[in-house]
Formats: sequence, structure tokens, C-alpha cells
Amino acid sequence: MFRLWAKIFKENRMLSDMVIENDDASLNRTRKVFAAVDEICYHFDLSKPIWLDSTVAEFKKHDKARFHQDNFIDPIDFDYLEIHVIEED
Repeated sequence: MFRLWAKIFKENRMLSDMVIENDDASLNRTRKVFAAVDEICYHFDLSKPIWLDSTVAEFKKHDKARFHQDNFIDPIDFDYLEIHVIEED
């Protein structure tokens, strides 16, 4: 079971969150993360974020990443979107 927790923050307060689960054994970890981010963006009605080098490095190190305004093409009405892998196969 792969689970990823997504949270939206504004002014150090969590506005909303959701957990994405993926049981598809045919997908590798990277594809599961991208599929989860796609589902998160659809649920929160966001454009897909751009994975900057700093975002990738943070995710590799901590299994957690924050997407700020710099990661989005469209303006966002929150401070950042945080994703965190909470369970892996």
C-alpha cells in the first residue's frame, strides 16, 4: 500500500488535506507519486506543480515536498501545498 498525504497551508494553518492511496503493484514509486499529485490537483482544482530541483532534492531527502507559488504557473490563494509519503509498499 502506498499512501501520500497532501495538505494546503495558509499563514501556518492547514486549510485542507487529503490522503491518496495506491495499490497498483505494476507502478513504480515515481509513477505512484505523480499519479497521486495528479489526483490531488484534480481534487483541489489546481494546475499541476512544476518539480524544481530544490523540490526534488527535498522530496528525495525527507519524502516530503512543499510546492510554493514558484512551482505553479497559475496564481494560488494559499502559501504552499505540502505532500508527504506516509506509507510505502
